[in-house]
Amino acid sequence: MMSAEMSILLLNTVIIVLVYTWLYPKVADKNLNKIALFDCLASGLAVMIVASKYWGSDIHFEFFMFTLNWFWFTFLSYSIIEIPIALWYFRSSLTKGNSN
Repeated sequence: MMSAEMSILLLNTVIIVLVYTWLYPKVADKNLNKIALFDCLASGLAVMIVASKYWGSDIHFEFFMFTLNWFWFTFLSYSIIEIPIALWYFRSSLTKGNSN
């Protein structure tokens, strides 16, 4: 069985990979306002899924040297996983845009 931390990290990774490789190229392309809106929805989806399991529980999550509740663990791990993928997406989008 997977640890609680690993299941949240896997959920976050799957959501981020799907939105950056499938959703954003189809509906947002290079529009930063659309990407920001859909990113709020995607991160909200991750928080809602995790909340459905851990809301009201007394489970604590280890995040580097800190102990966090489910919300902060989900939010911070989502952000850390997203940053390199977002940078890759913006770099590849800008490169495609300049080569045309």
